[in-house]
Amino acid sequence: MTKTYRAVIAGTGGVADAHVRAVEATQGRVHLVAAADIDESRVRAFATRNRVAATYTDYATMLRETRPDLVIIASPPATHTAMCVAAMEAGAWVWCEKPLCGSLADFDTLTAAEARTGRFISCVFQMRFASSTAHLRSLAESGQLGRPLVAVCNTLWYRDASYYAVPWRGTWASEFGGPTMGLGIHAMDHLLHLWGDWSEVRAVTATLDRTIQVEDVSAVLITFASRAIATVTNSALSPRQETYIRLDYQKATVELTHLYSYTRENWRFTPAPGGNDESLVRAWESFPPDVGSTHAAQLAEIVSHLDAGTRPLVSGREVRRTLELLSAIYKSAFTGQVVRAGSIQPGDRFYTAVNGGGPAPTGA
Repeated sequence: MTKTYRAVIAGTGGVADAHVRAVEATQGRVHLVAAADIDESRVRAFATRNRVAATYTDYATMLRETRPDLVIIASPPATHTAMCVAAMEAGAWVWCEKPLCGSLADFDTLTAAEARTGRFISCVFQMRFASSTAHLRSLAESGQLGRPLVAVCNTLWYRDASYYAVPWRGTWASEFGGPTMGLGIHAMDHLLHLWGDWSEVRAVTATLDRTIQVEDVSAVLITFASRAIATVTNSALSPRQETYIRLDYQKATVELTHLYSYTRENWRFTPAPGGNDESLVRAWESFPPDVGSTHAAQLAEIVSHLDAGTRPLVSGREVRRTLELLSAIYKSAFTGQVVRAGSIQPGDRFYTAVNGGGPAPTGA
């Protein structure tokens, strides 16, 4: 008999609607039974709009009274660690919005809670779950594209003063960073999913135009374990918004241009000049049925792991690798050092906070 999982959601702001659509897409496998938000009027409006039976303004009470199988956390970043731990201790798995937490130390706290409770946390990184990304990974892993060589990864978005007027945004204590941590995190995680482990990072950050504590732009140079090199730009200042990933392999260039989500139509494939490329082009054009990069695609994967009792893809080491990259970007920007993978350990101030426990130096 197919099991139905009881879910609750904490935080009913704008992104919560994407989670509702994801739950609906499970066709009854997941049932949203309750919602919580510190703003009573907001949670009641959310529940009415989405036909959710129960509402709460206290998270602990919701966990105690509903005993869910899955907790969806869509609240501000600074609340994530404590909420994840409480959910697992209540017996639930967790699906948490990015950034999962604000430091490697917090991540290791979550890992210890997973081990203690036997439950898993999955971070929302839906860019990994489009069928077109799986297709590209399959071609690359089969060797048909040759070695990865050069990448460009740009998150060029625009966030104005009204965006940062929300009290928890734009501060190290509550948002954990600017477009590096809150915007570009999706494309950078997508890049790591495609190209694997990174080995070292050089970076600069700046606050050029917004009145905020955190950066509003960052520029990064990543060297991968494969020796491939990527340049990354994360911006909250770009009026023509675009998310762009370009991957140059030995035998082809693969490009993805979108904003907040994509399907197979957002890709462009260019074979290397002078090659015998007909079979490669045919292989590229042999896409599987198209599934976009949606929350629904990721939730479907989580449900399959709930059924099997196994760790979801975007959890554990996979999430830590991305968080370690973010920590390394800030450490490199703030110290001027090249930061190597695995070097941020307990005792390092960037282990306990991505900004090292203090604001960036003047001009950074």
